[in-house]
Amino acid sequence: MQSRSIYFNYSVLLLATLILIAGCKKEDYKLPTAKDELQNDAIKRSLGPNIVGQNIEFVYAMALPPGRGKLISAEVEASIAGAPATFLQNNSFNTNSSGVDIGVPIGQPSVNKGAITTVTFNKDTSAAALRYFYSVPEDARGQKLSFTFRAQSSNGETVTYKLGPYNVSKMDMVQNLTVSDSTGMMYVSISDMAVYNATTAATKADKIDLVFLYRTFTSAFNHALVSPAADPQYLPGITLPAGVNKSTKLRKTFNLQDQQLARLQFGIFIDDLDFQELNLSDAPNFAINLKAEAGTWVETADGKYRAYIYINSVVNRTTNKSAVISIKRYAL
Repeated sequence: MQSRSIYFNYSVLLLATLILIAGCKKEDYKLPTAKDELQNDAIKRSLGPNIVGQNIEFVYAMALPPGRGKLISAEVEASIAGAPATFLQNNSFNTNSSGVDIGVPIGQPSVNKGAITTVTFNKDTSAAALRYFYSVPEDARGQKLSFTFRAQSSNGETVTYKLGPYNVSKMDMVQNLTVSDSTGMMYVSISDMAVYNATTAATKADKIDLVFLYRTFTSAFNHALVSPAADPQYLPGITLPAGVNKSTKLRKTFNLQDQQLARLQFGIFIDDLDFQELNLSDAPNFAINLKAEAGTWVETADGKYRAYIYINSVVNRTTNKSAVISIKRYAL
């Protein structure tokens, strides 16, 4: 009975496939007809959450038939003025046969005037693709962003293209902080998104959330992030600066290589919602045996912040017991 059922299912599938093939007719390909007017298009290139202090990258393309004139300007208007580092590249890019992007100067460096960034062309060209880098300002935190792209040609034509809205995260992010058990730069502040030595930590005791250390007396310890208030067995050989005594909650995790922290093509992004839904109520106040590309979820003792600390790399040498970490932080 089972074999007849399998045969019947296979026959139905084969018949359906043949009907589908028979119903497909080959059509002759025709080149699309170019419009006799100024045209434009835009795409967002950057991926992941949009974070204050980071860039959102776009490509803006515009073209018109050479017989109708040339391009004279391109501009982008943001719904919230970008930080001063915002710019529209004055190079037009094309991709060569090897897949390499080649930039050709076509105008003066861009000028920011309020929320508008403009490039004025100084080369005789009828087509260009410019890259726009919007530096997310503090004013945009937690807001929505929209962008209007515009181009103008010498014959008086203008075109516009709108993109958005895009959410801006409430998160903060810092990359490539070195923590070292050898140099004493081992006191981590989530509120400051910084690392301090014992001398500085003593002056910022209320801001120290974690201690980094490396120990090999057991194979299960190695690199660790430990709360100052953890059981002393997790802080062997450590004399804490006066007043450094917080109990921070941590949960170690693997296979969570956030692309913005790791800067590798993992395609994983931690966003605001991940922090909002995070529950560390039963988490310990230490995380030991940390590896490169591992991470720890964190909640500060005062409940003000949640964070994700990613371990970019580690060094195990006795003379250089250190790691490089990157942090995403969310204010509750």
